[in-house]
Amino acid sequence: MTDRYLSVDQVAELLGTTARFPRRLIEERRIRYVKLGRHVRIPESAVAEFIQARTVQPLRRPRPSYRRAA
Repeated sequence: MTDRYLSVDQVAELLGTTARFPRRLIEERRIRYVKLGRHVRIPESAVAEFIQARTVQPLRRPRPSYRRAA
């Protein structure tokens, strides 16, 4: 098991947010985390799972066929 454990600040930087957002995710239990004494660490795989679960795929719409009216 070679998963890196990231601090809240590192996760915030990775997600491009402030430290408040990962702290809220932890408080609402929307992301896995580990408590080591008074320190909170988030496994890198948990961040990847969080991103993957919330990734929205674009819609594929068929190209409109513009036909001439008779």
